[in-house]
Amino acid sequence: MAPNNLRPKYISFDIYGTLINFDIDSTTRRLLDGRISEEQWPAFKKQFRGYRFDEVLGDYKPYEQILQDSFDRVCKYWGIGPTEGAGAAFGDAVRGWVAHEDVPAPLKVMGDNYKLVALSNADTSFLDISIPKLGADFHAVLTAEQAQAYKPRYQAFEYMLDTLNARPEDFLHVASHTRYDMHPMHDMGFRNLVVLDRGYDPITGGYDYTTVKSLDELNKNLGL
Repeated sequence: MAPNNLRPKYISFDIYGTLINFDIDSTTRRLLDGRISEEQWPAFKKQFRGYRFDEVLGDYKPYEQILQDSFDRVCKYWGIGPTEGAGAAFGDAVRGWVAHEDVPAPLKVMGDNYKLVALSNADTSFLDISIPKLGADFHAVLTAEQAQAYKPRYQAFEYMLDTLNARPEDFLHVASHTRYDMHPMHDMGFRNLVVLDRGYDPITGGYDYTTVKSLDELNKNLGL
């Protein structure tokens, strides 16, 4: 899967959504508390996702504040007042999320053969809770808090390169999010890119990534 069949030094991962089940809908519905109709829910859900993306494009602020501000903004768009404590409620939910069922076994196999790196859009305290749920050893766990920037900002990826004293060709990167990971990484010169397709983003051409449906499939491609 790497150019010229070279073995990558690192396999890096997005965490939330890719390895940890991104179960934000249940908390979102509870916080809305009947303020929109069921028919309006799909549009609200899509726009909330867009506001979360927009929030991470600016200067760094703690992850719970990202969630609070993006929720308040989408609620304002819908004519709904702000919800005090929404960020804390979302933060509690994130800390309670668990690994996708199809992750721990193949990830352990991968970790026994490669150095695994986490590059996550959250604070370090969140990863301290989430990484042990994955069932594999990680060589490095890098966070937005450490980088002082969220993906898709280049600063987040530059932090990974600088911390590991590495170059883009040293990585095979796995994510389920094309806008946060694949698009900026491609533009920065990363070419060993793998989308683990969990239905979050449209699969489009032009970014030189491989698409897999599971980590088992990726392991097979790696000869594991």
